[in-house]
Amino acid sequence: MRSTTLLILMAAPLAMAACDAEQSTTGMDDMPMADGQMSDGQMPMNEGDMPMMDTEGMMQNASAEGTVTAIDSDAGTITIEHGPVPEIDWPAMTMAFDADEDLRSQVAVGEGIAFEFRTGSEGNAITSIAKQ
Repeated sequence: MRSTTLLILMAAPLAMAACDAEQSTTGMDDMPMADGQMSDGQMPMNEGDMPMMDTEGMMQNASAEGTVTAIDSDAGTITIEHGPVPEIDWPAMTMAFDADEDLRSQVAVGEGIAFEFRTGSEGNAITSIAKQ
């Protein structure tokens, strides 16, 4: 086991050096990923340009309007088809949000709602909800 680990530790720097040498000879600096941009309308890869993620991993608060499409008591979620949420750069989409029993009992499938939620590395959770 030790000899395998030792071989891997010795081979890794050599592999990295080979990759660096390959990059400098193949013009990798001209590729879209070199400047953080993707072609064909794909998402840019710069950290500050990533929608749905805040750069510090902290929870963000936002509000939106939408229509309840499902309520799952077992999972503790409300699924909502909502419009864009400009304050956190979200497009319109349908998604499930965590919601406690009290919030789930206030709405029914098919109802239009306005809701506030928090989102971040811990998930997405509704903090208040109101029928429209």
